[in-house]
Amino acid sequence: MTFATADLCDAHPDVVKVCHIPFRSFGQVTAFHGPIRTLSVLDDNALVRQALERPGQRAVLVVNGGGSLKRALVGDNLAKLAIDNGWAGIIVHGAIRDSAVIDSMGIGIKAVGTVPLRADRDAIGEIDIPTAFGGVIFTPGDWLYADADGVVVSAERLHG
Repeated sequence: MTFATADLCDAHPDVVKVCHIPFRSFGQVTAFHGPIRTLSVLDDNALVRQALERPGQRAVLVVNGGGSLKRALVGDNLAKLAIDNGWAGIIVHGAIRDSAVIDSMGIGIKAVGTVPLRADRDAIGEIDIPTAFGGVIFTPGDWLYADADGVVVSAERLHG
């Protein structure tokens, strides 16, 4: 079951926060939602891999890459890990690569853009702490809803 972000904004105007980033959508899953897990990294995706290697339990991984388009934080191999380990989707405030392959996969990913250069792998960053971009604070355990219209966040689950 999907939940339209526009409908959530109309029904819960005092509860949802709208992320004001013009994300591009990748993958065959156009809408996804789940509890938030967070990472803050810069041009380094070792922690992204570590997170996606663990059971996702239908959570959404929010990767704050500072909006950098210098290096890709997610590629097709990490997208496959996300699928295999049960993640609901990935939000990347930064770049991805292998976008044509990802577009053929059963995953939903939103990112600022693409770049062919792979990320560093030094495992530098922060895990499961509140992180902010696009006017929203993404707090682990809060709920994220994403679709073609954008990304909204709520401290509470907005569906049954």
